[in-house]
Amino acid sequence: MDFIFMLTRNDRTVEDCLDLVDLIEPVGLKHVGFKDIGVAPDVLRKLAGAIRRTGATAYMEVVSTTAEACLNSARIARDLGIQRLLGGTQVDEIMALLEGSDTEYYPFPGRPVGHPTKLGGSPGDVEADCRSFAEKGCAGCDILAYRATEADPAELVRAARRGLGPLRHLIVAGAVASADRIKAIKQAGADAFTIGTAVFDGSYSPTKGSILSQLRDVLADCERV
Repeated sequence: MDFIFMLTRNDRTVEDCLDLVDLIEPVGLKHVGFKDIGVAPDVLRKLAGAIRRTGATAYMEVVSTTAEACLNSARIARDLGIQRLLGGTQVDEIMALLEGSDTEYYPFPGRPVGHPTKLGGSPGDVEADCRSFAEKGCAGCDILAYRATEADPAELVRAARRGLGPLRHLIVAGAVASADRIKAIKQAGADAFTIGTAVFDGSYSPTKGSILSQLRDVLADCERV
């Protein structure tokens, strides 16, 4: 299962994100991302380039709260050459914006609301959304399972897998902050997960003091589950 390290804290890209790309490079991460808010567009441009230069796949997750802002973020992702765009719910509009580009799209299923984003909706809602995403040609989905307000997180992941089918990519974002949660979502059918805040605040491995140690522990747990 893939670990996507998000250069984010509390659903915002951290201001020193460019410095952090250099800091984390020795860990050898293959998947690194950021949010569409927190820093200026010119910083996002430099950040996307810096991530690609390390050989990692670059991700941007849309957490803006208005339709107009979400669509603008999709345009930015396309223009920056982001490989994987996560989040948002304006599927038809975003797929049209990305047509002809190399950017894959992974929308939010269910009913995401607010910022930091919470996830409403039932497993049935998630399954139906994911089936629709697959029919529309999305590469997969980005589900905020552990921010759910109405359903069990693992059941939501299972529902997303049923809706997507076996061939599309299922990413779990938000509060996957322990080895037990990594194991649970893998068993439920996830292909990848994101962590940001739990690395920066040291809560993933509370006895460790550095970001690099936190990242290495997450990678080690991925190997174990």
